[in-house]
Amino acid sequence: MAEDHSEVKLLKDLDYFHPDLDRHKAEAILLQNGKDGTFLVRNSSKQNEYAVSVRAADAVKHFNLTWKDDAFYFGHGKYETCDDIAYHFRNQPMLGGESGQTTLMVDPYPRVVSEPAIYGTVRVHAEYSTGDNTPRTDFSINSKDGYLTKIGAIFKTWKVRWFVLQKNELKYFKDSSRKDAIRVLDLDECKECVMEGNFKGKDHVFRLVFEWRTFYLFAANEKESKEWVKLINWRLDHKGK
Repeated sequence: MAEDHSEVKLLKDLDYFHPDLDRHKAEAILLQNGKDGTFLVRNSSKQNEYAVSVRAADAVKHFNLTWKDDAFYFGHGKYETCDDIAYHFRNQPMLGGESGQTTLMVDPYPRVVSEPAIYGTVRVHAEYSTGDNTPRTDFSINSKDGYLTKIGAIFKTWKVRWFVLQKNELKYFKDSSRKDAIRVLDLDECKECVMEGNFKGKDHVFRLVFEWRTFYLFAANEKESKEWVKLINWRLDHKGK
């Protein structure tokens, strides 16, 4: 494979270029965390082609960005440098697709953020020592971790948090790099964990009920939310075991 041109390298250095996202992951991120006009740039499956994914209402539109003959081509425009195409993006262009609907590019979605749980997670994790490879006995067969979005108790805003389920505890952190949990929930005190469905305009929400508070949370998609509910309920069914 030929080495990237310097202008292509600059494109890939943009803080809203996401090298590891495919079409489906881009849609999951923008639908959960974006708003109308939020956009990102990512790799395409075709050589010398890239994709601009833009959130528009309840859908995500994808547009081709091509590098050929030492220039970028986007829509009907030709851009000689990465600075030129980045300047075009900053000026909030209005894009028209084949459907006739227009999409406005407003806010770039940065690469370095706390992402939602759209990637695969380990469901069963036995941890081994580095000495004699003797299995530890304190692993949980219903462990899971990942990003969930929860609504605040006082200020009713939705925030993404990193959740870790292990044994009878569900902990959440500001992000996956933090060591100190914001809160540790004892699932032996949990009364109920069920799918709520649509809640305050959010889809695939599930609720976690304690005597002192009901938590409302959702994952990146319905499948992930149901997986959390399934594993938490496994723990509730095995209280004290």
